[in-house]
Amino acid sequence: MHTLVFLIHVAVELISSSGYQIISQKKETKQASEKYGCQGAEICYLFQSSNAVDGDINTCTRTKEIGSSYTVKWTWWYVDLEKVLNIYSIRIQFKDYGEQYVMRQRGRFVGFSLYISNTTIKENGYLCYKNGQELPTLDFSTTCVKHGRYVIFYNERLDGTAYSTGYETNIVYTELCEVNVTGCKESGVCGYNCDLPCPNNCQELRCDIVNGTCWGCTAGWVGEFCNTSCPAGHYGLQCGFSCTGHCRDNLSCNHTTGQCDYGCGKGWTGIHCNTQCPAESYGPDCVYNCSGQCLSYLPCNRTTGRCDGGCNPGCTGELCEKECPQETYGPNCLYICGERCLSDLPCNSTTGIHDGCCNSGYTGEPIDKEAPNAEHGTPDAYISAFSISLVINVVLVVVIVILLR
Repeated sequence: MHTLVFLIHVAVELISSSGYQIISQKKETKQASEKYGCQGAEICYLFQSSNAVDGDINTCTRTKEIGSSYTVKWTWWYVDLEKVLNIYSIRIQFKDYGEQYVMRQRGRFVGFSLYISNTTIKENGYLCYKNGQELPTLDFSTTCVKHGRYVIFYNERLDGTAYSTGYETNIVYTELCEVNVTGCKESGVCGYNCDLPCPNNCQELRCDIVNGTCWGCTAGWVGEFCNTSCPAGHYGLQCGFSCTGHCRDNLSCNHTTGQCDYGCGKGWTGIHCNTQCPAESYGPDCVYNCSGQCLSYLPCNRTTGRCDGGCNPGCTGELCEKECPQETYGPNCLYICGERCLSDLPCNSTTGIHDGCCNSGYTGEPIDKEAPNAEHGTPDAYISAFSISLVINVVLVVVIVILLR
């Protein structure tokens, strides 16, 4: 009982609802040349293209004749819906001269095609319907669930083509009395009453007028209703692009734009983090500057900032940002100063030369003696070397004094 009540309620709603709307009436139209020999404004008016959308079945278009008896072999007519709309069906009422001429009229229209296009060029659009061997009725309807701006009627009678029985081929008039295109008058909607919005992620808000599935998805979305985001590592239209893999903390890029929303990983920069850090910079988004003390002016490591090739003379540390400890010098502070400086003055940390006064008998030139634990530059190593030298000198003095006695 409840089911019956529900079905009755649905049926009443369908009967009372307005349904799909006529979207072609009073719209701009154009056709191939009017009937040959059209003379005078009054007569030509009877054949103009707009007669097919004026809502009056008694006024019809008539294009120039085609067929084997004429040089013109094809004809066309179209209506401009003014913008891209959701289309459901097309109904064409051809010229009817009465029962005795029905077969002749059907033979004139047989073989016609209907296209839905966003331009006036039919090849740019969809072939919505192509009449075959069966002669069309003079009141013809077809469902054509597409979206477009132009509905184009086309027919032809080509020389050298074998047409089936029933085709009129010598003199063919094209007379359209009324063309009704039904659909939704507003873009971005669907449903029987054109009151349902297309899903937000439908490309240009275009969806199937019946079931609401999207004709295409905006960047970053997939699925019939475009409600599924691209899988991790992919982005763009139809998720057809791969992320660079250089986003900070190995995060995936934005599924819509491909950008790294939280910045780039170490050593990378740019909107899509696909550009390596320029020389003399490093780190996430290349925000840090190298110390400038890498050996032989080589760039630092773009990820860590370290001088992988070593430090310039006088510098040490992972980033070559520290000066050599006292009593050491050279690349990476690898050498210890000689015992030549007056009053224990240090040598030049870069060259090893004793810039101050020297002890008696010495010049300022260095003696490259590798420092213990030179790679670390620890002060204890340098103190130990100095102590050993001092002990040796004291022992020599004691020996000399004993011999003199």
